[in-house]
Amino acid sequence: MRGASAGLVDLAVNVRSGTPPEWLKARLAASLDTLAAYPDGTGARAAVAAHHGLPVERVLLTAGAAEAFVLIARALEVRRPVVVHPQFTEPEAALRDAGHQVGRVLLRESEGFRLDVDAVPEDADLVVIGNPTNPTSVLHPASDIARLARPGRVLVVDEAFMDAVPGEPEALVGRTDVPGLVVLRSLTKTWGLAGLRVGYVSAAPEVIGLLERAQPLWPVSTPALVAAEGCVSPRAQEEAAEAALAIAADRDHLLAGLAELGSVRVVEGARAPFVLVRVPGDVRGRLRERGFAVRRGDTFPGLGEGWVRVAVRDRGTTDRFLAELGKVVAEG
Repeated sequence: MRGASAGLVDLAVNVRSGTPPEWLKARLAASLDTLAAYPDGTGARAAVAAHHGLPVERVLLTAGAAEAFVLIARALEVRRPVVVHPQFTEPEAALRDAGHQVGRVLLRESEGFRLDVDAVPEDADLVVIGNPTNPTSVLHPASDIARLARPGRVLVVDEAFMDAVPGEPEALVGRTDVPGLVVLRSLTKTWGLAGLRVGYVSAAPEVIGLLERAQPLWPVSTPALVAAEGCVSPRAQEEAAEAALAIAADRDHLLAGLAELGSVRVVEGARAPFVLVRVPGDVRGRLRERGFAVRRGDTFPGLGEGWVRVAVRDRGTTDRFLAELGKVVAEG
């Protein structure tokens, strides 16, 4: 996968390589013949709801997870929002842009960036957490996250990378027994649709109603709706399950190679299609000189210089990356 800079192998972006698949491209191409009509999300919304065993009134389609964060920030009346970090920075940015004062809970490196439920303030009326978390790749137990639920609290769980976890053992998206639960999903990562913008929210009907009223008219395009319906089809789910297993195997290969580099520290228990690594010196800059782009980590609250996020790729790409990383580390 190539990044914006010509010649760089992109290990910074978390979109799965080799996507979108040909069958999905064909569906998207066919949808172009219907662009004269306004988008109708009825079928896609019903398909997503049925996929998770939910009534349709508990699902809202969005222009990617990013739109969902903005809707939550603008439509829900909260007094003390808290974001659990390190994690994706967009939820906090959306809350601040909407005028909220945002609290932070910083998980500790010494504890493997695992969730500490007791660290979340009791009076927080909106809590945001990623699972598996970007950039740490930590998969928190669903039971621990559910313990964050309180009467009068909105609990937002970003599950954008959950479909890359084989079997999705810690998923909360289909749960209706956790009060205040709002789950976000993205279809852009596994299916290579970052440019199309498509995702969805599951929540109680009254919350979905508030978010929907805050949306502009026709927020999700016809091609994106076609993609959403296609990506929850039985064929697509079988392919996604196979991809998750392949990602897990490729991640194990990457982790094994990183373990052989003595001065490189990896956050343990990675379950997402990326790993968080602590490296000595300006490794990121020198890797760019050698043709590899990795994601800087110091822009994530709770991390600092020396952290980089590395996307999981095929073994050939990973082996070339590990060889160059080994040389850079050896140079000091």
